[in-house]
Amino acid sequence: MTISQNTPDKFTNWRKSRQSGGDSNCVEVAVADDGTVGVRDSKHRLGPHLEFTPGEWRAFLGGVKDGEFDQP
Repeated sequence: MTISQNTPDKFTNWRKSRQSGGDSNCVEVAVADDGTVGVRDSKHRLGPHLEFTPGEWRAFLGGVKDGEFDQP
């Protein structure tokens, strides 16, 4: 994972969950042509964002599906 201080043009298809409310307290995700996944705060669209390799993103999603991040 890397942290980028600005939003590069390689992420053009930002989206958030359909389950998201309209209060702008969400994260948005985009996938670049090279498979890199960007994650940003919907309130700060021009601010820093995280970038994950495809393998890192698959590992994260696997952890979510397996309950790795669930509260006790």
